[in-house]
Amino acid sequence: MSDIIERLFQVIQDRRTADPLNSYVASLQQAGLNRILEKVEEESVEVVTAAKDAVISQDTSDVVKETADLWFHSLVMLDCLGETPTSIFTELERRFGISGIAEKQSRKN
Repeated sequence: MSDIIERLFQVIQDRRTADPLNSYVASLQQAGLNRILEKVEEESVEVVTAAKDAVISQDTSDVVKETADLWFHSLVMLDCLGETPTSIFTELERRFGISGIAEKQSRKN
């Protein structure tokens, strides 16, 4: 499953320095981190709204689409910050097998 994330991240890296008039990724990178964070925030709200609507409609297609948008913009953010999906995979793997409660408690130390 991580293959698609890695492939998408490679496209994001390839496009970061493209002409902003021809590349959405380049236009976001040119606008800077604050603009990218605004998009992450916007997509987060759209995911929450879609999930709430899905409870009523019993249709999760918008949740899937909005989550894809959120993941995409999160990858653009990671690239802007010089991070990679591998860092996220490593962190998730570190947490695997640890209860959520124990993991949260470990952050307080």
